Amino acid sequence: MRFKCTMGLRNTLIVMALLLSVSTIPFSGAASLKSHAFFNETGELPCHFPNTQNLSLDELVIFWQDQNKLVLYELFKGQEKPNNVNPKYIGRTSFDQDSWTLRLHNVQIKDTGSYQCFIHHRRSQGLVSIHQMSSDLIVLANFSQPEIRLIANQTEKSNIINLTCSSIQGYPEPQRMYVSLNTTNSSSTYDAVMKKSQSNITELYNVSISVSFPIPPETNVTIFCALQLEPTKIILSQPYNIDAKSPVPSPPVPDHILWIAALLVTVVVSGMVFLTLKKRKKKQPGPSNECEIIKVEEKESEQTAKRVELQEPERSDEVQCDVNISKTASDSKSATDF
Repeated sequence: MRFKCTMGLRNTLIVMALLLSVSTIPFSGAASLKSHAFFNETGELPCHFPNTQNLSLDELVIFWQDQNKLVLYELFKGQEKPNNVNPKYIGRTSFDQDSWTLRLHNVQIKDTGSYQCFIHHRRSQGLVSIHQMSSDLIVLANFSQPEIRLIANQTEKSNIINLTCSSIQGYPEPQRMYVSLNTTNSSSTYDAVMKKSQSNITELYNVSISVSFPIPPETNVTIFCALQLEPTKIILSQPYNIDAKSPVPSPPVPDHILWIAALLVTVVVSGMVFLTLKKRKKKQPGPSNECEIIKVEEKESEQTAKRVELQEPERSDEVQCDVNISKTASDSKSATDF
């Protein structure tokens, strides 16, 4: 038991000495490799050891550390040694011997940064550094497809549309967000200030914009929301289509209103006809009136009437009046007798 403890302590001291030594060893002039990984997936940290001497793992000491000198993985004489591994990396790594690559699982945004691998050869005189390499891990998170939502129209003009566009759970921060309006003959772009929020835990971004713009009511319109991540990388929303407005027909007139209107017209026309006939009747003198006048004059001056009859010839209209008067008197007597 004492021997095992001594060996464990010795290995720990060796690794610590290696960490201190490699921190002062400059890296080779080769540029760091860039590796991309997606949020919650697996990233790769290559080492690209050529192994021209065909060395076995038993002869090597291999480990990776991050930009803060925290150990991700250690392989000592062919055996994994978790003692020197930082707790946040325990259980998250696996070593691919064929490609000399360390895989980092369940990648988070916080894992973005530079990593170094070191390989030492165990010789009689001690450990000798034979290879080291730096790589940059870039962690990405795919934004959701932008989504368009209409806002209730608060303007008096019916051709003004208000909408919001949003996308969530992405990284890094996008460059731009805008709305594109397309018709058969034209295309317009509307920008707005992009609102963004970032989670304190996952460091992922949520973004949105709010825009208002006029739409031509007489033609079909297609609206897209675009999220620009890079100069050449854009995510588009599903198209939002607005059909051209048809002319609004006049509302039908209720039947009862038509009946009332027809009745009013009938009453007005009837009244006008009645008044017209009444006026015409007043203007036309009847024979009975003339006869009454003649009768009154005859009673007032019987002598004058007789003199007129002896001296002047009989007038046809006066004779007719006498006939009518006699007939009227006879009819009245007969009606009285009856």
